[in-house]
Amino acid sequence: MENSAFISLTQKYFSRFSYQDQQLSTPVRATTKLIVVIPCYNETKLIRSLASLKACIIPSDICVDVITVINHSERASDTIKQRNQQTYEDAVTFGEQHSNESLQFLTLKAFDLPKKHAGVGLARKIGMDEALYRFQELNEDGVICCFDADSLCQNNYLEAIYQSFQDNTINGASIHFEHPIEGDEYASNIYKGIIDYELHLRYYKNAIKYTGVPYAYHTIGSSMAVRASAYAKQGGMNKRKAGEDFYFLSKIIQLGNFGEIYSTKVIPSPRVSDRVPFGTGKAIGDIIEQQIEDYTTYSFDAFIDLKLFFTQIETSYHKNNYEQLPASIQKFISYSEYTNKIEEIQKNTKTLKSYTQRFYFVFDAFWILKFVHFYRDTIQENQLLNHEAFRLIEAFEIPFQKGANNKELLSIYRAFDC
Repeated sequence: MENSAFISLTQKYFSRFSYQDQQLSTPVRATTKLIVVIPCYNETKLIRSLASLKACIIPSDICVDVITVINHSERASDTIKQRNQQTYEDAVTFGEQHSNESLQFLTLKAFDLPKKHAGVGLARKIGMDEALYRFQELNEDGVICCFDADSLCQNNYLEAIYQSFQDNTINGASIHFEHPIEGDEYASNIYKGIIDYELHLRYYKNAIKYTGVPYAYHTIGSSMAVRASAYAKQGGMNKRKAGEDFYFLSKIIQLGNFGEIYSTKVIPSPRVSDRVPFGTGKAIGDIIEQQIEDYTTYSFDAFIDLKLFFTQIETSYHKNNYEQLPASIQKFISYSEYTNKIEEIQKNTKTLKSYTQRFYFVFDAFWILKFVHFYRDTIQENQLLNHEAFRLIEAFEIPFQKGANNKELLSIYRAFDC
C-alpha cells in the first residue's frame, strides 16, 4: 500500500473506530515491522508467555514490539485488581530487564474499564489500536499479531510470521496451534478434555472446508495475525466479551488473500478458565464438571446438506432454486427470505464470478454457524465426536485406522491441517 493511502486509511479509522487516544509514550523504533498484542486479565503465567516470546529468533533487519494490555472491569473484585497491579509491575520489570535493540516489551494499564464493554475483545482492541498508532507514526503497513497471556510458542514464531507477510498481498493469517495433550503439568482429565475439544475444533473447521466454501479457517485469538491496513479497513477489533476472534477474522477473511502459517506453532493453554462465557477454558471446565466421557459434536449430515446448498450457487444465479435446496436448509430459511437475499445479490453483481463472491459474503461463516446450531436444535442432536470425525476423514479419503481413539484422530487432523 502506498504511504499516503496508508496514512489516510489510519486517520479515517481513528476518527471513527478508535477506543481512546494513543497511550504509550515509548518511542517506536524506525524498523518496527511486527507488533504482538497480549490481553491479560487476572493472569498468573504472563511472564512465562513473555519469556517464550523473548526466546524467539528476530529477523536481523527488523524490530518487534510486544504490547501487553493488563485489564479489568470497574466492577472487578479487589483480589483481581490487586493481582493485576502486581502483574503490571512484574511485566514492566520484565520489559526493563529484557528489552533490547530488536525486541521491546511494553505494558499498557487498562484498569477500571466500563462494565458494559470490559472483556477480552476490548482488551485486544486497545492493544491493536495502540499497535496501529505506532505503525501510523512510521507510515509502515506492518503486522499485528494476537497472542494470549497463557500461551507459548516455538522460537521461530516471530520469524515465520514476518516471512509469511513478506508476500504483500496477504491481509491476514491463521497460525498453526497445538494444545499440549500429555505431560505432568495438568491433570489427566484436562489432557483428555483438551484432546476432545481440539479435535472438535479441527473437525468443525474441516467440515466447513468439505462444504467447499472459501472461508474454512481456524479463528483462534491466540494464533492470528493481520496486516495493519486490513485491520483499519475492516473497522478494527470488536468489543465482544467472547468470540471476538471469530467475528474479527470473519471480516478480515472477506477481504480475500487470507493465509495459514504452518511453519511455526502456538501452544495455547488447556486449563480451565471462567474468563469468558465460551471458548477453550469454559469448554474444559464443562467437560470436567459434567464428567463428560463421550464428547459430542455437530452431525456431519448438517455439512452434507451445506455442501449441496453451496454446489447450487450457479443454479441460483440463473433461476430461483429454493425448491431444490435440502429440506434442512428450507426449514432454516424461508422462501421469501432466501428470494430476497438472492435478488439482492443479483442486483449488486453482473457476472457469475462476482455473484459467487457476493453469495459467500451473504451466506458467510456466521450464517453457517447459525445453521449448524439450528440443525442441532431442531433436526438432529449432536453426535459422538469420534464417529463424526471418522465420517469426515472418510469423506476426504484420508487413510485412517478403524477404531482409532480421539488422541489418534487428533494427530490425523493436525497433519491434515498442515
